[in-house]
Amino acid sequence: MKIKIVTVGKLKEKYLVQGINEYAKRLGAYAKLEFVEVPDEKAPETLSEAQMLQIKEKEGQRILAKIKDTEYVFALAIEGTNPTSEAFAKQIDQLGIQGKSQLTFVIGGSLGLSQEVMTRSDAKISFGKMTYPHQLMKLILLEQIYRAYRINTGAPYHK
Repeated sequence: MKIKIVTVGKLKEKYLVQGINEYAKRLGAYAKLEFVEVPDEKAPETLSEAQMLQIKEKEGQRILAKIKDTEYVFALAIEGTNPTSEAFAKQIDQLGIQGKSQLTFVIGGSLGLSQEVMTRSDAKISFGKMTYPHQLMKLILLEQIYRAYRINTGAPYHK
């Protein structure tokens, strides 16, 4: 299985980079992992609705340029389904059985994802109703993907 994680913006925080590297190493036993970072759009503190939409659209175009037609795309969005770890593991397992060998997870910038990215996605998942910094979400997502593989292989994991 090939897993791609597309994110908006560069990850700078050392502690997050260390955590991501640790889970990337662990996931190497289960899947080929690729990280793609697209530049975020610079924005002033206060934005009109039109400016927010314009920024999301520009970031969305950059994201979509990194996604192939053959990839199964998960958009991380607060309005997505909120699966348990076990249900998420089952979904990943089922996609593999169905021949979907390229999974792509998309994490938007601070304003979220454009409508075009949401439309292109095959699934929308949420990690709860709370808002997390998108840089932290990358680490949380990697941990959950790793946990899914541990569940699917019957290996021990923390419940």
